[in-house]
Amino acid sequence: MSVNLQKGQKVDLTKGNAGLRKVMVGLGWDAAQNSLGTFGGKTQDIDCDAIAFLLGSDGKLASSGDVVFFNNLRHASGCVLHQGDNLTGEGEGDDEQIMVDLSNLPQKYERIVILVSIYKATDRSQHFGMIKNAFIRLVDADKSKELCIYNLSENYSGMTSMVFGELYRYKGEWKFNAVGQPMQVWSVAQLAERYGLPRSVWKR
Repeated sequence: MSVNLQKGQKVDLTKGNAGLRKVMVGLGWDAAQNSLGTFGGKTQDIDCDAIAFLLGSDGKLASSGDVVFFNNLRHASGCVLHQGDNLTGEGEGDDEQIMVDLSNLPQKYERIVILVSIYKATDRSQHFGMIKNAFIRLVDADKSKELCIYNLSENYSGMTSMVFGELYRYKGEWKFNAVGQPMQVWSVAQLAERYGLPRSVWKR
């Protein structure tokens, strides 16, 4: 049975699911009606992008190659694969999906942070207050079994990027943390800088 998580809750993944090797991280959202009336109350075209940061034991990015997103869909290890925009996977509702091979991920990576950023948020005057029904869910990719889901239900008005959740190793087991941390950051390079990657070495 899938676990419905609240903000800040953690759940065991491998410990409670024998044989778990690969997970599909599904992310979804809908554009809300514009409450300001600037565009006649019509639903806005908001382009949200899913991002995965692969972090070491120091909690930092070692290189721009450890950022998996629309300009770098496949990690060099082959263990993290972004499926592209607007995909529908097991069950309805996923807008983007990221596949993670937990069993083969190199040991130097201890945390995978899953973020979503609004593309050109400043240029389009968009923010997460214009988003509703946002969620992140984890599915056992081999069994097509949903393990957990976290619905982000707070008001994130004015925020342009968000940490939805994170997978992390703990005593040899993989766990998931429902984070829900909003930020006023406007590009993938700026997000990477928050995780220790200097803008001067950004190559994507």
